Amino acid sequence: MKALYNVGEFMTALDNIAGFLLPYGGMACAISALVVLAIGFLGAPYLVWAIVVTGLLLGYAAPEWLLITYVAISLLFIIKPLRTLLVSKVVMFVMNKLKFVPVISETEKTALEAGVVWIEADLFSGKPNFKKMLEVPYAKLTAEEQAFLDGPVEKVCQMADDWKITQERALPKEVWDVLKREKLFGMIIPKEYGGLGFSAYLHSCVIKKLSSRCVPLSTTVMVPNSLGPAELLIHYGTQAQKDRYLPKLAVGEEIPCFALTEPTAGSDAGSITASGELFKGDDGKIYVKLNWNKRYITLAAISTVLGLAFKLRDPKNILGKGEDLGITCALIPTKTPGVVVGRRHDPLTIPFYNCPTQGKDVVVPLDAIIGEESGVGRGWKMLMECLAAGRGISLPGQATGGVALATLGTSAHATIRKQFGLSIGKFEGIEDPLARMTGFSYILEAQRRLTCSGLDLGVKPPVVTAICKYNATEMSRTAVNDAMDILGGNAISRGPRNFIANGYIGMPISITVEGANILTRTLIIFGQGAIRAHPYAYKELNALEKNDAKAFDAAFWGHVGHVVRNLFRAVLLSVTRGRLSISPVSGAHAKYFRKMSWASAVFALMADVALGGLGGALKTRGKLTGRYADFLSWMYFGFAVLYRFEKDGKPKEDIPLLDYSMQHAFTQMQRAMDGIYENLDIPVLKWILAGPIRFWSGLNIYSATISDKNTHDVSYLIQQDSAQRARLLDGIFVPKEKDQAIGRLAYAFTMVKKAEDIERKMRRAVRKKLIPKKKGLELVELAFGNKIIDASEYEVMKQAEAVRLDAIQVDDFAPEEYFYKPGNNHGH
Repeated sequence: MKALYNVGEFMTALDNIAGFLLPYGGMACAISALVVLAIGFLGAPYLVWAIVVTGLLLGYAAPEWLLITYVAISLLFIIKPLRTLLVSKVVMFVMNKLKFVPVISETEKTALEAGVVWIEADLFSGKPNFKKMLEVPYAKLTAEEQAFLDGPVEKVCQMADDWKITQERALPKEVWDVLKREKLFGMIIPKEYGGLGFSAYLHSCVIKKLSSRCVPLSTTVMVPNSLGPAELLIHYGTQAQKDRYLPKLAVGEEIPCFALTEPTAGSDAGSITASGELFKGDDGKIYVKLNWNKRYITLAAISTVLGLAFKLRDPKNILGKGEDLGITCALIPTKTPGVVVGRRHDPLTIPFYNCPTQGKDVVVPLDAIIGEESGVGRGWKMLMECLAAGRGISLPGQATGGVALATLGTSAHATIRKQFGLSIGKFEGIEDPLARMTGFSYILEAQRRLTCSGLDLGVKPPVVTAICKYNATEMSRTAVNDAMDILGGNAISRGPRNFIANGYIGMPISITVEGANILTRTLIIFGQGAIRAHPYAYKELNALEKNDAKAFDAAFWGHVGHVVRNLFRAVLLSVTRGRLSISPVSGAHAKYFRKMSWASAVFALMADVALGGLGGALKTRGKLTGRYADFLSWMYFGFAVLYRFEKDGKPKEDIPLLDYSMQHAFTQMQRAMDGIYENLDIPVLKWILAGPIRFWSGLNIYSATISDKNTHDVSYLIQQDSAQRARLLDGIFVPKEKDQAIGRLAYAFTMVKKAEDIERKMRRAVRKKLIPKKKGLELVELAFGNKIIDASEYEVMKQAEAVRLDAIQVDDFAPEEYFYKPGNNHGH
């Protein structure tokens, strides 16, 4: 009945459209074009298309045969049961025959199903609902969490001497004692088990602060609060397992590690060879015999409980579930016979515990499996779901803290250090990398707040957290390299005064762990995103796998409509540079929301071009998927910046940072899409994409590149002793002691800025030839002697020049200090 009712509506509407169009000539053509553009842009359903096109055919007196043919085809597509039987089933047969859909392994399928989709789905849609996206609550600390950050976390930062820890290659016992006593290993453990039960945002804030002090310290705290025994137990453990382990993990009585990586199973973690075999003991109970060879396992050498991922077999079918039960996770006390721990790797000399571990015929009871029998074969799902959250907290928090530290110290140095009579921060060659560091610090804090806001809502979005891990660590690498360039000799001379060298040396570690960046970019971000975040692709895959024609019909034709809508949106928003879209806000960032709509429409369309044109072959095209990943990443980071600017109250003084961040984001999107146009080799389409469309893209770019004025403005603002600078770099550890690297620089920066007005007064006197041109203290003495400055100004200038000179010194060592000796804290 519903189909007949639609047909009746259809015929009535035809008469109305035809009656309207016939009296008009050229105007009718214009009206027709506008109607077609409007329904395409708005994504009208097929019924509306059928009515309008048939009306146009009538209005322009199309031949009767053409009209009848079109109406017949339209009815075929409007009446769903008919369409499913005569069209969709044929499409399913062809797609299966041509092996159009990529083969997805069980581990890949589990990874796809882990977590949920979130904001990335809107960005992938081609028509993001920014109003809804902005409704995500802005992450804030509770009073208890703020007190923890200002108290125990601040205290442990004060106790941790990064240089001394690097030289002694270990955290001091008193630091370990505080970490345990103050429950820094139990931040994610619920309070009912003796933990702190803090938010993801607080967890990230702690890592950010610790990372700005000492990387081995932050890494030691990261692991027990990330993917490992505690998190696995919280979500999947039995009550008995929780009661046994969580209270001891919370206070560091048990030290955890988690063993996943093997010599032959790195990024392809599903290929692990660690094995477990079920058997019945003489007592009639079920046991597991385990064998493994793992490496790169943080904390393994000092762990008391080892989490292990292994493939479980049941050759005698004791559990009645078959022989191969799949990847399983278990908790093994490291004192169990056959467990080997104690040796260490040396990850680029950064002294955190990173270790190998082996197990030979290790026997544990069935209840060692996380979840006991219900956890059998569910290990991979557990790991993927936990990683879907954890990957967005630890390493992005570490990267944000590291970049903020680099920005604070480097901007202070650039202000303090003079060459040719000027602070080097005023040189244009310095302004560019200093602005990039500042802009990256702003962007990284924006993504950290947005991502943690989602995680604290209970969302676990694997694509988003992969975006954050990859891009945050890569941006950190760029920022640290910029710092090295600006600091020059002060960066390469190691010692207690050097705040950047250890971060520079250890940077590749964060690039490598929790999914190597190369594979995260080329396989996970777009590989998973293209299926999970796409509104129809995953539904189509499921329907094909289940041979469900009805579900496939709904998904496939929804997908077709999605492509048509995004084609119209991409063209119209490109021609109008996004002006046809509506911004959910007013102010300086409104124009960027409109451009984001334009970018999303183009991305969604081109994603479907790749999916439709390459099918399963896209899985092997890492260069292409990497470019799509870049585009999607910078849409997310771009939205994070807009979200932060809006939630911060649209501060006028932050507009240079807003502009810098968004122009950088759009530049990355432009570069990625141009690479896609040039390299998407689909027959027929290839020359269109690489030719006219690429040419148009070059003329009609999303945004101009970052201007010299913008880099000057951003570089200038970070070199001011202002509330804005303090706000932008808030959340990192700045020692109050003036004999520590960052404390010395921070104090010198404050004194030099305090002296700037006095210095300008002296320079004016030089220009007026009241005193000769001199440098440093010699000029100060002349200015005071000639009464250019008064006694109080003289004291300020003397102090400023003294701390300026002290702040740019580097460490040196006597031969007996330089060569390492046991117990010599200064040796190399």
